[in-house]
Amino acid sequence: MALVRWDPFRELEDMYSRLARMMGSATRGLDDAELFTDWSPALDVEETDEEYIVKTDLPEVKKDEVKVSVENGVLCIEGERKKEKEEKTRKMHRVERSYGRFVRRVAVPTDADATKVSAEFKDGVLSVHLPKSESVKPRAVEVKVK
Repeated sequence: MALVRWDPFRELEDMYSRLARMMGSATRGLDDAELFTDWSPALDVEETDEEYIVKTDLPEVKKDEVKVSVENGVLCIEGERKKEKEEKTRKMHRVERSYGRFVRRVAVPTDADATKVSAEFKDGVLSVHLPKSESVKPRAVEVKVK
């Protein structure tokens, strides 16, 4: 018998989904991907003078199984981490890692240039770079005193 880590938030999401299906269209505004995500990877947002960097931990997720898009001022990172196949020759004593589909959405700051987004995937970390617009970058103005 495999042990499964109890996640109270997942149970709340399941209960909300069941209730929403029972009550009708209480989930308007959310797409299917958001309603049926299985887990949510950790995410950091950093800011430098030149850009915003969104880093997402995606261990054991293949690069081809991750989709990054920017639409209507929202950065969307979605994909899937597949569960390992059980083998009869080994027993699982503890299972704490989450598997399945995920979707993370982050509002893109107004001073970011969404047309120049780039992403890199290295050592299980997805880094999305959102450069700041040239017109919005702060400039130093020299003030002459007479």
